[in-house]
Amino acid sequence: MTRRGTNLEPGDPPRRRGGGPDRAAALAQYRRRAGVYDLELALFEPIRRAAIARLAPQLGETVLDVGCGTGLSLPALTDAVGPQGAVIGIEQSPEMIARAGQRVTLHGWRQVTLLCSPVEAAPLRGRADAALFHFTHDILCRPEAVAHVVAHLKPGARVVAAGLQWARGLGFAANALVLPAAWRSVTSLRGLGAPWRELQARVGALDVQPMLFGAVYLASGRVPADA
Repeated sequence: MTRRGTNLEPGDPPRRRGGGPDRAAALAQYRRRAGVYDLELALFEPIRRAAIARLAPQLGETVLDVGCGTGLSLPALTDAVGPQGAVIGIEQSPEMIARAGQRVTLHGWRQVTLLCSPVEAAPLRGRADAALFHFTHDILCRPEAVAHVVAHLKPGARVVAAGLQWARGLGFAANALVLPAAWRSVTSLRGLGAPWRELQARVGALDVQPMLFGAVYLASGRVPADA
């Protein structure tokens, strides 16, 4: 496969198609996409709504929005946890989290804290009630990132992840959508067969539901009670 269609620009780090996630490439990628990210994700808003419904955040809870991007999940999460709750958004891209910060300021969400950091180094304190991973493939492929999030979740905490996956069986044709979308949104194609694998290794069995003809998954589970 050539570099055509990968949306790389001169000076951008090459992607690791067969290797693991590349932070430098991700930062360059999201620097370019920050201004159009909300429009690009519009197609997947029903998936976001389904993921947050499955997460079922409650009044007064603390929720981690892992890889929060421009803050598209913040309105629903803040509504759910209310003023006495807390939403902690983690995003390594300065350009993306700046837009999330604009949302927070616009709406006056005092219960939102934004952390500009790689997930595995995010300065988290205490333990949260739930964590959302919405279209965060590179994060879910990094064991140290997943471990850091799970270590800051309470026993029995809810976890939900959604994102692209290789479609199987009768939905195989949907991979014509998955591949170009993945080239634009991830730095590694590794793990697209089961993107939730690292999360499952940390929390145990997940309920995985295919969506959009198998091109997208919605996985949910709970941190073990004895964690």
